[in-house]
Amino acid sequence: MTLESAVRLLTGTFAWTAAGALLLALLMAVDSLTTRYKDLAEMRKGNVAVTTRFIMKLFAQGYILAQAVRTSYSLGEALIVSVVSFVILLIIELVVRRLLDRFGGFHLDEGTKDGKIAHALLAGSLHLTGALIVASTL
Repeated sequence: MTLESAVRLLTGTFAWTAAGALLLALLMAVDSLTTRYKDLAEMRKGNVAVTTRFIMKLFAQGYILAQAVRTSYSLGEALIVSVVSFVILLIIELVVRRLLDRFGGFHLDEGTKDGKIAHALLAGSLHLTGALIVASTL
């Protein structure tokens, strides 16, 4: 490997990583708008349930992004695939959350905000499961 090819590889890796991190931060900010509480404010208060769910959401989004990067031929394609996958995941999660709320009596946002770990784990598992399903199609 020449110095020129090593610099090109490192520059490309940095560009893909930086773009992915920015997109991931943007997607997490948009995702936090779908909850009935402020993620960061609750985490600052020490709410372990909210933090647990946030971590699971972050992993789910990161996994989708990683699969999009792995299967894409260009950075733009990877970012678009990630955004579309995020929208699909968000829709699936909202539908399942409403079904659980209506038919199962699980108010996941309220329970998570109240610090109920079981609610946070169930809500986070919706993200993880959805991410596995969506990423398997990439």
